Amino acid sequence: MSTQENAKAILEHVGGAENVSRLQHCSTRLRFALADDSKANEAALKAIPGVIGVVKGPQTQVIVGSKVAEVFDAVEKLRGGQAGADSGTQTRRPLSWKHSGSTVMDFIVSVFTPIIPAIAGAGIFKSLLVLASAVGWISPASDNFKLLSAIPDAVFGFLPLLVAYTAAKKLDVNRPLALGIVGVLVFPPFTALVSREGGIQLFGLGVPTVPYNAQVFPSILAVLLLSVVERAFTKITPGPIRIFFVPLMCIIIVVPATIFLLGPLGYQLGVLLTAAMIGLYNTLGWVAVMLLAGVLPLVISVGMHKAFIPPTIATMASAGKESFYLVASLAHNISEAGATFGVALRTKSTTLRATALSAGVSALFGITEPALYGVTLQNRRALISVIIGSMSAGAYMGLTHVAGFAVVGPGLASISLFVDAANPWNFVNALIGLGIALVVSFVLAAILWRDTDSATLRVLGDSHALKEPAHGSGHLASPMTGVVIPLAEVDDSVFSAGIIGEGVAIRPTNGTVRSPIAGVVTVLMDSKHAIGIRGDDGVEVLIHVGIDTVQLEGAPFTAHIAVRDRVEVGQLLLDVDLDAITAAGYDTTTPVLVVNPKKYTVTVDGSGSVKAGQVLLTTRSKEKELVK
Repeated sequence: MSTQENAKAILEHVGGAENVSRLQHCSTRLRFALADDSKANEAALKAIPGVIGVVKGPQTQVIVGSKVAEVFDAVEKLRGGQAGADSGTQTRRPLSWKHSGSTVMDFIVSVFTPIIPAIAGAGIFKSLLVLASAVGWISPASDNFKLLSAIPDAVFGFLPLLVAYTAAKKLDVNRPLALGIVGVLVFPPFTALVSREGGIQLFGLGVPTVPYNAQVFPSILAVLLLSVVERAFTKITPGPIRIFFVPLMCIIIVVPATIFLLGPLGYQLGVLLTAAMIGLYNTLGWVAVMLLAGVLPLVISVGMHKAFIPPTIATMASAGKESFYLVASLAHNISEAGATFGVALRTKSTTLRATALSAGVSALFGITEPALYGVTLQNRRALISVIIGSMSAGAYMGLTHVAGFAVVGPGLASISLFVDAANPWNFVNALIGLGIALVVSFVLAAILWRDTDSATLRVLGDSHALKEPAHGSGHLASPMTGVVIPLAEVDDSVFSAGIIGEGVAIRPTNGTVRSPIAGVVTVLMDSKHAIGIRGDDGVEVLIHVGIDTVQLEGAPFTAHIAVRDRVEVGQLLLDVDLDAITAAGYDTTTPVLVVNPKKYTVTVDGSGSVKAGQVLLTTRSKEKELVK
């Protein structure tokens, strides 16, 4: 499927453009805030080619990997064709306790995710500059160093403005006005006035002395108040004077409120979050880092890792370094890489090997979703390897007090974020931790991995990697209760001539259809009259309920499975209204076929009356017969 086709399918299965309140994306996933979460079809989304995984929670998250930006743009173009899809009249989810978690998480992601590239790039630039000075390439006292240092320092110094912009965009308020109001806090003459000895007063009120550079919460609180004031005055102000009167009133009300109340309050909120992070680290020490590293695979899988961004930024702004989340992330990211490389070494499946190798490289550079959703979350042996590798590396780096100096996803390319000019061992210990994570997870995955225990391979139906039944033979249970007849007696030449495959047919007396084998659903027609299953031994089975029943467009059929679902022998697949089929003038005779008979010899075991679950067919691998 093309990117446009993927986007169209994704938008359709989240309930359509009218159901999307807001859409953002991070490095690998589309994050939908939906007006009605129940309209999102998780099974259908997972079946879309290119979709790695789906997470339903505070947001509906569709993981598409490295092409997320292209898919996002395509979805947004499709939304642009709908009323209110990309304008100030967007669909808004009603505020309620039920959706409060979704609203908060949506706000955090919307405000902080867009600024990550700026602070990540600035942080890595500064760490490389520190590294260059540490090896003697540039002197810290030189004008060159000071001038180059001003580049990343400017990003952090004006961080309140970046946050003001993204918050204003999220809250749909006047962005230049928001920048102007928050800009007061970092305006050099203002900061000089409030920081001078003895402070300064405004109409007899002392202005709090607060260092707003690199702060995020004062901006958020200011823009939240601005959104309320702007909307209120827009409603009551006559049109001819609205262009200047509304912003004038916003400035008169919001700026003093920010200077005297919201700014200091936001600063204290940042201090509290920083104290909480540092307090947890000081209390539990290396144990805290180890535990966080161990649970990160599960936290990331539901998208809740974004909640760590605000306190991490606040800690970095306050202390200049961060020793908890960034360190645990390094341990986890590299462990994902090591485990997937171990799987690639051991698996016999060429498809899984290719997936594991590409996902491992991505994880090595700090992007773990392809590894998480493509390999480790689906396979407990790989996940165990990741958790043990993460906790081992997290424990070592916690014990050696490793700290990060830039807010960016830790990986091989961004490892310089652990450079500390005052403590060279910080970088060395980070490298050692990286090595521990890579080696421990790789070795464990290589030792523990079994293709026969892989959920991924069962979904893929890879018969070359999965263990086949003894002697290369297997049994197919009858999917329905009824009377067995030869295919030659079916009133359809395509089936009776064996063109599609070999097997038998059943004249059903009961409308329940159950799985004849253990395997994965590969086909479910839109009309639901036909189901294809690839068995764990490679046998491909087709159950075609009725003759020409495709014409009924699914009316008599109720499906209980979806494509790519794992099914076991006897599991309910369909409920069929046989009377409705007969009343419509169609034959209920149901062919049960092995559609890859070139690989398997098919023997009919059932005859006469048969009950669902009784042996109907036996298959034997022709390849193994030749070996014998």
